[in-house]
Amino acid sequence: MNRYPLWKYILIVFALAFGAVYTIPNFFGESPAVQISSAKATIKVTAADITQVEQALQRNGVASPSIQFEQTGTQGSLRARFADTDTQFKAKSVLEKELNRDPSDPIYNVAFNLLPNTPNWLQSLHAFPMYLGLDLRGGVHFLMQVDIKAVVSKKVQGIQSSMRTLLRDKNIRHAGITRNGDVVEVLFRDAQTRTKARELLSAQLADVQLVDGGSASDLTLIATLKPSALKQTLDDGVGQNITTLSKRVNELGVAEPLIQRQGADRIVVELPGVQDVARAKSIIGRTATLEVRMVDESVMRGSEETAAIPFGSELFKVGRGVPVVLYKEPILTGDYITGATASFDENQRPAVSVDLNSDGGRKMREATRGKIGKSMAVVLFEKNKGEVATVATIQDELGSRFRITGQRSPEESGDLALLLRAGSLYAPMDIIEERTIGAQLGAENISKGFNSTLYGFAAIAVFMMLYYALFGMFSVFSLAVNLLLLIAILSVLQATLTLPGIAAIAFTLGMAIDANVLINERIREELRNGATPQNAIASGFDRAWATILDSNVTTLIAGLALLIFGSGAIRGFAVVHCLGILTSIFSSVFVMRGLANLWYGRRKKLSTLSIGQIWKPTDSVTH
Repeated sequence: MNRYPLWKYILIVFALAFGAVYTIPNFFGESPAVQISSAKATIKVTAADITQVEQALQRNGVASPSIQFEQTGTQGSLRARFADTDTQFKAKSVLEKELNRDPSDPIYNVAFNLLPNTPNWLQSLHAFPMYLGLDLRGGVHFLMQVDIKAVVSKKVQGIQSSMRTLLRDKNIRHAGITRNGDVVEVLFRDAQTRTKARELLSAQLADVQLVDGGSASDLTLIATLKPSALKQTLDDGVGQNITTLSKRVNELGVAEPLIQRQGADRIVVELPGVQDVARAKSIIGRTATLEVRMVDESVMRGSEETAAIPFGSELFKVGRGVPVVLYKEPILTGDYITGATASFDENQRPAVSVDLNSDGGRKMREATRGKIGKSMAVVLFEKNKGEVATVATIQDELGSRFRITGQRSPEESGDLALLLRAGSLYAPMDIIEERTIGAQLGAENISKGFNSTLYGFAAIAVFMMLYYALFGMFSVFSLAVNLLLLIAILSVLQATLTLPGIAAIAFTLGMAIDANVLINERIREELRNGATPQNAIASGFDRAWATILDSNVTTLIAGLALLIFGSGAIRGFAVVHCLGILTSIFSSVFVMRGLANLWYGRRKKLSTLSIGQIWKPTDSVTH
């Protein structure tokens, strides 16, 4: 009656092993380290750079136990671990000097960091500790608001320019193009010309909604963004700003930065471990511009660094395809680029497809007409310093859409496409909220959060064992399994633990033990009604299950509502809360019944259960 099949016990053992393996990494602590990342958009850090870092440290007598390469998206970084903070500080100074020949124009960023002390055998199983949020590790928090008006204005300005170019190219005469807010009006003298213009613009500008207006000789064609195009423009603007911010935050050497959208026009940036607010502001708020320039081929290839640079040209030494001499006058700037995607040419070699607006296409046609076989370069300017993103050969007259070939791998073409799309912020942003949390306060929050969970667990354990005896011990064990599984799952998901997350863990303990109380009381009730111990165990678990399921499902619905409609700390609480409900159902019902069956299931002549005092109603006495 009360025996589990073997596979259920194997499942429980497997769950315990899983919980132990993936929870343990959270208790090994962290070691001081330095992170080496690229300071140049055209230079990538790879695993091959480990040798260079090792040699630099050895030459200066700095010992590093390990150096590891980590790939995050399209960015790579090296992390060198050290025994103490003194060695960490010395290593940072050494690497900054050895890796960057020109301190005023660094090639690599070297930043302080922390690395988990998880043993290699656990790392091989992908067992890593949870990330610590801003309120536990310390750092800076920014809430930034994107200037939506600037996003729409930029789009409308591009539409106005495109309309003027299209009408001029097709020789359709108009009496002027004016802009009033987000509306572009084109004035015509006759209806026939307006009809031709509307047909042309409707075919060429899919994002624009055209409406006739005016009367008599003052006929107008009113152009506005379609609602779907407006939404897409806003999404693209915020998305491009997030991409650009992600690249810039890499310079700070932050291990687990949080950069995410909040609402329609806001971006949250959290930088754990960063205490220099001024530097963080300067990096995430900086501007970058792109320029396309022609190569000055009057300077012989190979002699750029020794030859005299002609007036109107300048030498570039940083980037791909350098050294190279370029004309100072750009063909066009990044403002004309509307899109860039990684692709392949007709020979299946990596390439980048670039889309320009109509005005940019006209400029490109004029600049490349008759210059087939010549070279042009894409240059990124940041902090008034330019670096060459690529040098390409013109193979045909270029227009609004062209390809840049010569990339060595699909990853390289993807990086260049990202650079062309996100070289600068799409729209300005204002910091509307700023918070700084010190590392000492973060450590205090961890201590208080851990103690509150520990003491809460201990108080529950003492009460359950005193009140329910052996079944109380079963309940405490299942509660410990619940906590073990919850932390293990959060670690596997690489979730970021915050104070609301710790609160959700403590809340989950109360929810989980409530299920055990229901089971124990149901078993007591069966015993009071005269059931045998074995029947009381079976009936108690079976009849308590419906109540436990109902209460947990309703609580899960509330948790899912918080997860769907909440944001920030509320979502963090909701994630832990929902996972905790699932693990509590497994541990309080499945694991606890397994323990009861293992202890009592094989006893054929069982007369009593150790489940505390069972109060039975006494017969009333009549006088």
